[in-house]
Amino acid sequence: MSETEQNTRHAARMARKKALVDAAIAAATDARGLLVVVTGNGKGKSTSAFGMVARALGHGMKVGVVQFIKSRTDTGEEAFLGRHAEWHVTGDGFTWDTQDRARDIATAQRGWAIAARMLADPSYQLVVLDELTYLLSYGYLDADAVLDALAHRPPMQHVVVTGRGASAALVELADTVSVIADEKHAFRAGVKAQPGIDF
Repeated sequence: MSETEQNTRHAARMARKKALVDAAIAAATDARGLLVVVTGNGKGKSTSAFGMVARALGHGMKVGVVQFIKSRTDTGEEAFLGRHAEWHVTGDGFTWDTQDRARDIATAQRGWAIAARMLADPSYQLVVLDELTYLLSYGYLDADAVLDALAHRPPMQHVVVTGRGASAALVELADTVSVIADEKHAFRAGVKAQPGIDF
């Protein structure tokens, strides 16, 4: 096949594709707040959420972030994005570090009080609930109360929930669910967590 024929065939394929994409865009007419769940065992769940924080801030939106479980306050995302968004690090560290279920539950409930306040306030246009899935799967929070708050938040408020093992009920409630797979990770090859990449 000549280059001219290849170019002609390519142009025809792209024209068909453009017609399909344009039709799908024209059919999407609803505007409402979305619940996005980013789950799975792979790296990048929180990173994806913080990318959405950057986008929202770029559009002048009011953003709130509540980080559950995690206790580090030296992360690059907080150092940079925390200057522009309301940012709360509410955890005491990974549960295998704390080894204190009662303390973890109390910490989770304190963090949830902040999150619930944001979810009830229409001035927050994006709320990120980082690592919330663990608090539901461990039973640290009342799952029905959390799902109810998510379902009855202000109509134009977007929420991003991250963490492994998102429950079936959370997935069902969500508008968009992304599952990040764990194909390969440098940590398993003995490479330590590094600033700018892992925190």
